[in-house]
Amino acid sequence: MFSRLKLSAGGVNRAATLARGLGALYIGGRMTIDHDARLRRLKFRAWHRGFREADLILGPFAETHGPSLTPDQLDVLETLLEQSDREIYAWIVGQEVTPEAFETEIMAMIRKFRFEAHLSRPPGDGA
Repeated sequence: MFSRLKLSAGGVNRAATLARGLGALYIGGRMTIDHDARLRRLKFRAWHRGFREADLILGPFAETHGPSLTPDQLDVLETLLEQSDREIYAWIVGQEVTPEAFETEIMAMIRKFRFEAHLSRPPGDGA
């Protein structure tokens, strides 16, 4: 596919620069991503769920706790964020039983975060 691509002299230089830059993403033939980039991606996903109630819990949680999460905890959070918004929200607020696979330390942290945020709101400010 790329062998048929015709590049100008400047295009070749830009393509070579891009390829060298992408080399930093690959270690041992596997794509990797640094912690900061991974955290930015997770924060974006947490804030942009498409279900506002979930956004308002998961977004602030990722902003507050994300920087201190270990790589293993980030794995768990990424797996959680792959689930349906409505399911995640129902598990957090206790409307549905959380499947055992998602009853994790991260889920407990999210629930605690939600509870503490709710308690810190002034009387009469929302539910």
